Amino acid sequence: MQKVRLAILGSGNGTNAQRIAEYFGGSNAVEVACIIYNKRDAYIATRAHNLGIEARYFGRADFDQPQAILDYLNGQHVDWIILAGFLWLVPQAILQAYPSRVINIHPALLPAHGGRGMYGERVHQAVIDAGEAESGITIHLVDEHYDRGTTLFQARCQVSPDDTAETLAQKVHQLEYRYFPQIIEQTVLKQ
Repeated sequence: MQKVRLAILGSGNGTNAQRIAEYFGGSNAVEVACIIYNKRDAYIATRAHNLGIEARYFGRADFDQPQAILDYLNGQHVDWIILAGFLWLVPQAILQAYPSRVINIHPALLPAHGGRGMYGERVHQAVIDAGEAESGITIHLVDEHYDRGTTLFQARCQVSPDDTAETLAQKVHQLEYRYFPQIIEQTVLKQ
Protein backbone atom coordinates (compact mmCIF):
# COMPACT_ATOMS: atom_id res chain seq x y z
CA MET A 1 0.00 0.00 0.00
CA GLN A 2 1.30 3.45 -0.95
CA LYS A 3 1.69 5.82 2.00
CA VAL A 4 -0.23 9.10 2.10
CA ARG A 5 2.42 11.82 1.86
CA LEU A 6 2.09 15.07 3.81
CA ALA A 7 3.76 18.43 3.38
CA ILE A 8 3.79 20.56 6.52
CA LEU A 9 3.85 24.36 6.09
CA GLY A 10 5.05 26.42 9.04
CA SER A 11 6.31 29.87 9.92
CA GLY A 12 7.82 29.57 13.36
CA ASN A 13 8.94 27.24 16.12
CA GLY A 14 7.51 24.03 14.68
CA THR A 15 6.32 22.23 17.80
CA ASN A 16 3.17 20.98 16.07
CA ALA A 17 5.19 19.97 13.00
CA GLN A 18 7.51 17.93 15.21
CA ARG A 19 4.60 16.30 17.01
CA ILE A 20 2.98 15.36 13.68
CA ALA A 21 6.24 13.97 12.29
CA GLU A 22 6.85 11.91 15.42
CA TYR A 23 3.27 10.64 15.43
CA PHE A 24 3.61 9.34 11.86
CA GLY A 25 7.22 8.22 12.27
CA GLY A 26 6.33 4.54 12.49
CA SER A 27 3.17 4.62 10.40
CA ASN A 28 2.67 2.22 7.52
CA ALA A 29 -0.03 4.47 6.07
CA VAL A 30 1.04 8.14 6.42
CA GLU A 31 4.38 9.94 6.29
CA VAL A 32 5.67 13.49 6.39
CA ALA A 33 7.35 13.99 3.01
CA CYS A 34 8.68 17.51 3.57
CA ILE A 35 8.39 20.72 5.54
CA ILE A 36 8.04 24.11 3.85
CA TYR A 37 8.76 27.26 5.84
CA ASN A 38 8.41 30.93 4.95
CA LYS A 39 10.67 32.69 7.47
CA ARG A 40 14.39 32.16 6.96
CA ASP A 41 15.17 31.96 10.68
CA ALA A 42 12.18 29.75 11.59
CA TYR A 43 13.18 27.03 14.06
CA ILE A 44 10.92 24.61 12.22
CA ALA A 45 13.79 24.13 9.73
CA THR A 46 16.07 22.93 12.53
CA ARG A 47 13.37 20.58 13.78
CA ALA A 48 12.98 19.17 10.26
CA HIS A 49 16.75 18.61 10.01
CA ASN A 50 16.80 16.88 13.42
CA LEU A 51 13.93 14.62 12.32
CA GLY A 52 15.61 13.77 9.00
CA ILE A 53 12.85 15.45 6.99
CA GLU A 54 13.63 17.56 3.95
CA ALA A 55 12.87 21.24 4.54
CA ARG A 56 12.66 24.00 1.96
CA TYR A 57 12.36 27.76 2.33
CA PHE A 58 9.97 29.67 0.07
CA GLY A 59 9.57 33.42 0.54
CA ARG A 60 6.85 35.93 -0.22
CA ALA A 61 7.66 36.14 -3.95
CA ASP A 62 7.34 32.34 -4.21
CA PHE A 63 3.90 32.41 -2.61
CA ASP A 64 2.82 35.32 -4.81
CA GLN A 65 3.75 33.22 -7.88
CA PRO A 66 3.49 29.68 -6.47
CA GLN A 67 4.50 27.56 -9.46
CA ALA A 68 7.88 26.71 -7.89
CA ILE A 69 6.09 25.58 -4.73
CA LEU A 70 3.68 23.45 -6.75
CA ASP A 71 6.58 21.93 -8.67
CA TYR A 72 8.31 21.10 -5.39
CA LEU A 73 5.15 19.55 -3.90
CA ASN A 74 4.65 17.47 -7.05
CA GLY A 75 8.29 16.37 -6.95
CA GLN A 76 7.76 15.22 -3.37
CA HIS A 77 4.57 13.36 -4.40
CA VAL A 78 2.57 15.22 -1.74
CA ASP A 79 -1.05 14.15 -1.26
CA TRP A 80 -2.08 16.54 1.54
CA ILE A 81 -0.86 19.86 2.91
CA ILE A 82 -0.91 20.50 6.66
CA LEU A 83 -0.64 24.03 8.04
CA ALA A 84 1.07 23.99 11.43
CA GLY A 85 1.64 27.56 12.50
CA PHE A 86 1.69 28.85 8.93
CA LEU A 87 0.68 32.50 9.02
CA TRP A 88 0.05 33.40 5.37
CA LEU A 89 -3.03 32.90 3.28
CA VAL A 90 -2.56 29.87 1.03
CA PRO A 91 -2.52 30.93 -2.64
CA GLN A 92 -5.52 30.02 -4.76
CA ALA A 93 -3.33 28.01 -7.16
CA ILE A 94 -2.26 25.69 -4.33
CA LEU A 95 -5.84 25.32 -3.09
CA GLN A 96 -6.91 24.39 -6.61
CA ALA A 97 -4.11 21.84 -6.92
CA TYR A 98 -5.09 20.31 -3.55
CA PRO A 99 -8.90 20.67 -3.42
CA SER A 100 -10.18 19.88 0.08
CA ARG A 101 -6.73 18.51 0.91
CA VAL A 102 -5.27 21.39 2.94
CA ILE A 103 -5.79 21.20 6.72
CA ASN A 104 -5.17 23.93 9.29
CA ILE A 105 -5.34 24.17 13.06
CA HIS A 106 -6.49 27.35 14.82
CA PRO A 107 -5.95 27.99 18.54
CA ALA A 108 -9.53 29.01 19.32
CA LEU A 109 -13.09 27.86 18.76
CA LEU A 110 -13.90 29.21 15.32
CA PRO A 111 -15.74 31.16 14.06
CA ALA A 112 -14.80 33.28 17.11
CA HIS A 113 -11.32 34.81 17.29
CA GLY A 114 -10.22 33.93 13.77
CA GLY A 115 -9.15 35.81 10.70
CA ARG A 116 -6.16 37.73 9.45
CA GLY A 117 -3.69 38.58 12.18
CA MET A 118 -5.30 36.25 14.72
CA TYR A 119 -2.57 33.84 15.73
CA GLY A 120 -0.56 32.87 18.79
CA GLU A 121 -0.89 34.97 21.90
CA ARG A 122 -3.10 37.50 20.08
CA VAL A 123 -5.82 34.86 19.90
CA HIS A 124 -5.47 33.86 23.55
CA GLN A 125 -5.54 37.47 24.70
CA ALA A 126 -8.66 38.11 22.59
CA VAL A 127 -10.38 35.11 24.22
CA ILE A 128 -9.52 36.43 27.69
CA ASP A 129 -10.51 40.02 26.82
CA ALA A 130 -13.88 38.76 25.55
CA GLY A 131 -14.52 37.04 28.89
CA GLU A 132 -14.94 33.62 27.30
CA ALA A 133 -15.50 30.70 29.67
CA GLU A 134 -13.80 28.27 27.33
CA SER A 135 -11.39 28.16 24.43
CA GLY A 136 -9.83 25.34 22.47
CA ILE A 137 -8.77 24.31 19.00
CA THR A 138 -10.44 24.10 15.62
CA ILE A 139 -9.08 21.81 12.93
CA HIS A 140 -10.50 22.73 9.55
CA LEU A 141 -10.11 22.45 5.81
CA VAL A 142 -8.59 25.54 4.25
CA ASP A 143 -10.38 27.72 1.71
CA GLU A 144 -9.56 31.12 0.22
CA HIS A 145 -10.36 32.96 3.50
CA TYR A 146 -8.50 32.97 6.79
CA ASP A 147 -10.03 30.45 9.22
CA ARG A 148 -13.33 29.94 7.41
CA GLY A 149 -13.04 26.47 5.87
CA THR A 150 -15.15 23.47 6.84
CA THR A 151 -14.60 22.47 10.46
CA LEU A 152 -13.36 18.89 10.92
CA PHE A 153 -12.98 18.88 14.72
CA GLN A 154 -13.04 21.05 17.82
CA ALA A 155 -11.77 20.37 21.35
CA ARG A 156 -12.36 22.62 24.34
CA CYS A 157 -10.63 23.73 27.51
CA GLN A 158 -11.77 25.96 30.35
CA VAL A 159 -10.59 29.54 30.65
CA SER A 160 -9.87 30.28 34.31
CA PRO A 161 -10.35 33.77 35.76
CA ASP A 162 -6.62 33.92 36.50
CA ASP A 163 -5.50 32.73 33.04
CA THR A 164 -3.07 34.87 31.09
CA ALA A 165 -2.46 34.58 27.36
CA GLU A 166 0.57 32.45 28.23
CA THR A 167 -1.24 30.01 30.55
CA LEU A 168 -4.15 29.69 28.15
CA ALA A 169 -1.68 29.00 25.34
CA GLN A 170 -0.27 26.10 27.37
CA LYS A 171 -3.75 24.57 27.73
CA VAL A 172 -4.46 24.99 24.03
CA HIS A 173 -1.07 23.53 23.03
CA GLN A 174 -1.92 20.37 24.96
CA LEU A 175 -5.09 20.00 22.88
CA GLU A 176 -3.12 20.64 19.68
CA TYR A 177 -0.50 18.00 20.48
CA ARG A 178 -3.13 15.46 21.48
CA TYR A 179 -5.65 15.84 18.68
CA PHE A 180 -4.03 17.36 15.58
CA PRO A 181 -2.12 14.24 14.45
CA GLN A 182 -5.13 12.02 15.15
CA ILE A 183 -7.54 14.17 13.14
CA ILE A 184 -5.03 14.45 10.29
CA GLU A 185 -4.77 10.65 10.23
CA GLN A 186 -8.53 10.11 10.29
CA THR A 187 -9.09 12.69 7.56
CA VAL A 188 -6.37 11.67 5.10
CA LEU A 189 -7.10 7.96 5.41
CA LYS A 190 -10.82 8.44 4.73
CA GLN A 191 -10.18 9.45 1.13
